[in-house]
Amino acid sequence: MYRSGNAILTGVVLQQVTWGFAKPAQSMSLSGKARRPEELKPAVRWKTETMMLKKWMLTSFILIGMAALTGVAAIAQDTAAPQPQRASAPSYSQFDVGGSFYKTFVSSTSGMGLNQTPSDGWGGMFEVRHIVHPLVGYELAVGFNTGGQAYEPITGACKLTCQNPKVNVTGSQISTSIAWIPSFKYGNLRPFGVAGLGVLISVPDATPLGNNTSIRSAYVYGGGADYDINAHFGIRGQIRGLYYKAPNISSIYPANGQYTQTLMPMGGVYYRF
Repeated sequence: MYRSGNAILTGVVLQQVTWGFAKPAQSMSLSGKARRPEELKPAVRWKTETMMLKKWMLTSFILIGMAALTGVAAIAQDTAAPQPQRASAPSYSQFDVGGSFYKTFVSSTSGMGLNQTPSDGWGGMFEVRHIVHPLVGYELAVGFNTGGQAYEPITGACKLTCQNPKVNVTGSQISTSIAWIPSFKYGNLRPFGVAGLGVLISVPDATPLGNNTSIRSAYVYGGGADYDINAHFGIRGQIRGLYYKAPNISSIYPANGQYTQTLMPMGGVYYRF
């Protein structure tokens, strides 16, 4: 009987230990007696549902907070001042038409027993220019200016023209040229050079002693700079020169066979397409 009592006591202890490990929070009642499994089910279910509810609420709060922060960031981005776009670098290529006014300064010459003294004048030039590369550029130009010639025999060297009177012939000149335009662009400023060939036509006014229209080939040279005011308009300053044989526009004096040059400082504007 002593052994059977010990067995019963051992079984009760093992049962309590087993229930205690399985449900430590709900295994014992206030009286110290072990609860039955069917008595533990409602408490366990309530606790599980409570924990799940807390998790769902926490997850919901996190999602709502993230959505709110995203919306605030989107609104701030939409209402922020637009950032200025970086302007693209302007193209080097340029096609333009321009107009300039100029003053002529012409050198005097002597030969064949006479002195030939040109008169300075005022004029204007129209240009069409296309620049593709620092070393690739060209222009077509047409100019018009006033200008005449004064002829006077040289005493002691005039030979056949010694008896001729001094003659002052007024007139005008028309020039056309095609030129190579090397250039270098730095910001709004573009320095350039001019080198080419042209034709100079001297047209005299009528005189009692007669006159001649003179046509001379000419070398064109010079340089200057363009400055862009905006995307289309700019100002241009340059000095151009013509190197050519002195024109013969008088019927009573021969051509002196000497070369002369005309310097033309000029300024104007251009329109770029």
